[in-house]
Amino acid sequence: MNTNSKSLMDCLKQIRPIEAEVYSEAEKEAESTQVPLERLLMDLGVVSDTDMALATAEYLDIRPLSLLGFTPDSSLIDLQPKEKWKELKALPISKLESRLTIVMADPFDIVARDAITSSTDMELVPVIGLEKEIEEIIDSISNEPAQALEDILKDMAEEGEVELGKDGVDDDSLDDMLETAGEAPVIRIVNSILIEALRKGASDIHIEPMEKSVRLRNRIDGVLFECPSPPKNLQNAIVSRLKIMSNLDIAERRVPQDGRFKIKALKKEVDVRMSILPTVHGEKIVMRILDKTALAPNLGALGLDQLSLDNFSYALSQPYGMILVTGPTGSGKTTTLYSALQELNVVGTNIITTENPVEYQLDGINQVQINPTVGLTFAAALRSILRQDPDVLMVGEIRDGETATIAVEAALTGHLVLSTLHTNDAAGAIARLIDMGIEPFMLASSILLTQAQRLYRKLCPVCKKETDFPTETLKKNRIDPELMGETQFYQTAGCPKCNNVGYKGRGGIMEILLVDEVLRKTILNNTEADAIAKIAIANGMRTLREAGLDRVRDGLTTIEEIMRVTSEH
Repeated sequence: MNTNSKSLMDCLKQIRPIEAEVYSEAEKEAESTQVPLERLLMDLGVVSDTDMALATAEYLDIRPLSLLGFTPDSSLIDLQPKEKWKELKALPISKLESRLTIVMADPFDIVARDAITSSTDMELVPVIGLEKEIEEIIDSISNEPAQALEDILKDMAEEGEVELGKDGVDDDSLDDMLETAGEAPVIRIVNSILIEALRKGASDIHIEPMEKSVRLRNRIDGVLFECPSPPKNLQNAIVSRLKIMSNLDIAERRVPQDGRFKIKALKKEVDVRMSILPTVHGEKIVMRILDKTALAPNLGALGLDQLSLDNFSYALSQPYGMILVTGPTGSGKTTTLYSALQELNVVGTNIITTENPVEYQLDGINQVQINPTVGLTFAAALRSILRQDPDVLMVGEIRDGETATIAVEAALTGHLVLSTLHTNDAAGAIARLIDMGIEPFMLASSILLTQAQRLYRKLCPVCKKETDFPTETLKKNRIDPELMGETQFYQTAGCPKCNNVGYKGRGGIMEILLVDEVLRKTILNNTEADAIAKIAIANGMRTLREAGLDRVRDGLTTIEEIMRVTSEH
């Protein structure tokens, strides 16, 4: 397996330079104690377990793998007892035909590899990981594996279709609904739906009543995937169970309802926001999973290129002015704003947000839930907030001229204002505010930065495979093939780790327009989005398409995915 001419110690010193004196003393001690030099350096704290893993990966020419956030596949774990995996310090992560990829704390352990090969009767593809991460994941696996939804449904006998009344709703009594909602099969089904969504990294769960069935879908990385469907005869019981969990009125089925609840599963606690909509065949439920651990802790974690990061950080460092984040629904605007707020969240700064709804509850930040039914609109909330001595304001969305006017005035009177708009590009945000009635001279004085963003799906690092240079695809999308140079392109393959989709996780691409003096003068004289965009590009702004092509060059995604999420400009 090792085709490397360098020794393990050479690889280690390349990753973590060691002072000659320290190395010499460690070498002598290793010789006298008969402890391997690499182990002794780790025990002395000279090198970390991460350094050693990276050095071993280079020496053996295998891939290092971080298991942070990894959810094990129960079908692979069941290949041998959980205790055996722990004893061998190994964990299966994916299976492709007769090849089993395993992460090992010690890939040199031939005995462990032989034992796994013998018990699984499969060809092993070893990668290296940290022992503590492997142990944590194995310890988190229950001895009694959670029953998957598909298995629960197999265990349950069909009880026949429900008879629907002329309004498309059955006539269960309130007592019946309460009773069926508390029955074990219904509770198991609801729990399994939630756990399966968490395990797969879903952002939304859709439970949709059809005429003769109930459709269950999970949105994973922005795309809906169908799951095994619950029985139609348990439709109302499932809805009632979820209403009870959200403290909603289970007897009310004629009007939409919104609620939320918390769940603890898979060693994490998440909020679930639930929306119920009456349809002709029953109530449709959409649950948004809000996992606070998935939030980026700061701007640096968003994966921006250096120029964009510098520009965004500069705008955030200003004492007052307006920062606008734009993009379609589901493009990650809220995540970006929360990342910016966490960067600004210090004891000496008073931060107040107005949101509809409040998605993530953040420590140290005052968050106001908009409620238009009682007159608490964005504009009304902003007027009150300005009397609360704020330093930083976050307006969930600027939807009308009144909110826009108050936000701009707040930016002009010594406040840093962050907000979102629905526009296609960064320059379009300026034009949109002027269309809302903001005077160009006020906008030119207040705006610091506008940003447009999209989310793209990342290639699964385990199974992505190289593909030929897509000359025709580039030409079809009006991209000069020469711009891509010697780029190695990849395509999707599919494996258990990515649910056989080929993509795993999402990343953001951003178009960041920093307003300088030249642009301020342009806004005063010409408010056309195209004119503003041309000057910004001349000043070095990278468009969404260019930022996306950078991710293709880095091997993070496919050219098709970037074409899907970006437009030509």
